[in-house]
Amino acid sequence: MGVDNTFRIALIGNPNSGKSSLFNALTGLNQKISNYPGVTVDKKTGTITLSTGDTVELIDFPGIYSLYPNSSDEKIVVETVTNPEDANYPDAIIYVAASIELEKHFLLAAQLKELGIPMVLCLTMLDLSEKQGLSYKTAHLEEYLEVPVICVSSLTGMNLDGLKYQMIKLINSKSSKTWKKSYELSSSESQVAEEVSSISHKTNTYQNLLIGHHHNWLSHISVADRINLSAKIGESGFNSTKNQITETLSRFNSFTPIIQKSEVRPKGEKTSLTEKIDNIITHRVIGPLIFFALMFFIFQAIYAWSEAPMTWIEDLFTFLASQIRIALPAGWFTDLLADGIIAGLGGVMVFIPQITILFLLITALEEVGYMSRAVFMFDNVMQKFGLNGRSIVALISSGACAIPAIMSTRTIANWKERLTTIMVSPLISCSARIPVYTVLIGFVVPSTTVWGIFNAQGLAFMGLYVLSIVAALLSAWVFKMVLKSDEKSFLMIELPQYKKPLWQNVFLTVKEKVSTFIIEAGKVILLMSIVLWFLASYGPSKAMNLAEENAAEYIAAQNLNEQIGEDYLASQKLEASYAGHIGKFIEPVIRPLGYDWKMGIALITSFAAREVFVGTMATIYSVGSAEDEMSVRERMAAEINPVTGAKRYDFATSLSLLLFYVFALQCMSTLAVTKRETKSWKWPIIQFVFMGVMAYMSSLIAYQVFS
Repeated sequence: MGVDNTFRIALIGNPNSGKSSLFNALTGLNQKISNYPGVTVDKKTGTITLSTGDTVELIDFPGIYSLYPNSSDEKIVVETVTNPEDANYPDAIIYVAASIELEKHFLLAAQLKELGIPMVLCLTMLDLSEKQGLSYKTAHLEEYLEVPVICVSSLTGMNLDGLKYQMIKLINSKSSKTWKKSYELSSSESQVAEEVSSISHKTNTYQNLLIGHHHNWLSHISVADRINLSAKIGESGFNSTKNQITETLSRFNSFTPIIQKSEVRPKGEKTSLTEKIDNIITHRVIGPLIFFALMFFIFQAIYAWSEAPMTWIEDLFTFLASQIRIALPAGWFTDLLADGIIAGLGGVMVFIPQITILFLLITALEEVGYMSRAVFMFDNVMQKFGLNGRSIVALISSGACAIPAIMSTRTIANWKERLTTIMVSPLISCSARIPVYTVLIGFVVPSTTVWGIFNAQGLAFMGLYVLSIVAALLSAWVFKMVLKSDEKSFLMIELPQYKKPLWQNVFLTVKEKVSTFIIEAGKVILLMSIVLWFLASYGPSKAMNLAEENAAEYIAAQNLNEQIGEDYLASQKLEASYAGHIGKFIEPVIRPLGYDWKMGIALITSFAAREVFVGTMATIYSVGSAEDEMSVRERMAAEINPVTGAKRYDFATSLSLLLFYVFALQCMSTLAVTKRETKSWKWPIIQFVFMGVMAYMSSLIAYQVFS
């Protein structure tokens, strides 16, 4: 048991083994996301209450192929299972293996069994293996591993109760059984394990051997012990790479006959449905066309499906602001709630439907098994730009958020390809840019139908994403030329069987991602809205008094009605406020881009998070007449340039702003995670500067050409 008496069970398995589906099926909504100590890798934990009343904590570990890892994600597992003092060290293991390809998944099972941790072998995807007529005589597998074997289906829920019963047995087992070792250590391996035992008293022989293999990067091994072990291992003649290969071949030779003996297959080989689909999906010509068609559909859906719910949310926040003004007496607190908090939050929450649709469709493609094909298809293309096939996952994930995209590069073993992917991923337009794009595209492209079926604004929306992809690839090519590395590039990936999406997985993932957006973005927006409201409502007393006097004289001279007079007074006070002073200070720098001081305020605040731009504009334009209930989009559309008399957000200015937000790195969290992943401030600074220069120059050219 853990130090807090919680019984911890680790779910461990290869990528695409059905592990996460099983985790979701067992825990449902009783799960949370955090980070492993000291790293930014996501840690998913969930609780389940058994029929005995016992509560079990399940830890969904990153997918791993063997205990000789290639990526940072995989190293998390080895780090944990070689250190009994680790906070995540499991009391038991449920090893998850896909029943349709058991031999590929058995290497890790055989290694884990050597650790001395009680274990259950769980065969998943029974629905798929049954369609293929494949079944197993589990007694042979149980005899070989000497652990219980249970077959389940996360899709249908079949035998999940049986798995819970095995959990009860794991809780009641005091220790694992004695078993026949499936792999005999060589003399050099035994010597290394013996050397390690002098510094690691709580681990068994096989754990000691793993520490010997990986002591140079295991964080729970002290620097002094690393130096000492390196010297002694060097004297023993131990060759880590050679011994890893020998062990792997030995294990396959041992368990392959057992698996073949336990398999019951139908007579005659038939081409599987997956192979038939892959002949089309991964075709050199047809495959990329299908990929781009899917991406095109996603961007059209974001616009077409979200229009109605966005209007409902917009109306809701407008109604809330008006009700607050009715219910509360006039004063600074009412203004703060209505013009600051409600306006700021409403200006961003209105885009939740679009973000939900984006995550929903991408997650469904992952569930079906399509995203692995995309990695496979684009590996050669990616390598021409200095990237890796796995980079496509990061680039597509960046369409949601650059932060998990950058963290997903841990699966790329080549340092140069991983760093390049990290550097260019933020160029891909993320969900935080959706609010900005949605508002500004309306000023650049009319809402018309093209060729009878396509929404013109949806096409423009996709065009911005295509532009960001082109920029990312060209930037990657530059990094390929600049960065030097002798590491060889390779791609090792398993193409899973196609399967129907488990909608519980899809909805849980969407809920998690959207909740993160609401909570993380909401906290920033709430703080920024309050600060902005204060800066936009108050200013130096002399300047504010002068603004009121000048406004009163102008209103009287022009004989303006009450409504127009209030709006004019509010605009003059805003210009004299602290926010106005800040905007005026930076205006000379941004004026060549077509921006005024109000846009300058939004640019500054949106460096906290891109989506704050719209919240900022909502707050700025809400500081005015209490009876004006226009949405932020309507307010921006009505804004007039006092110098030219034309609309402030004309084609040239809006296009300039769009290009600025396509290229600029306006996300402090992205810079922070880049620093954490590269362990240096050098790379986030380079990332910020090169993207900033691209943003400024492209916006400058666009405005000067089209104004």
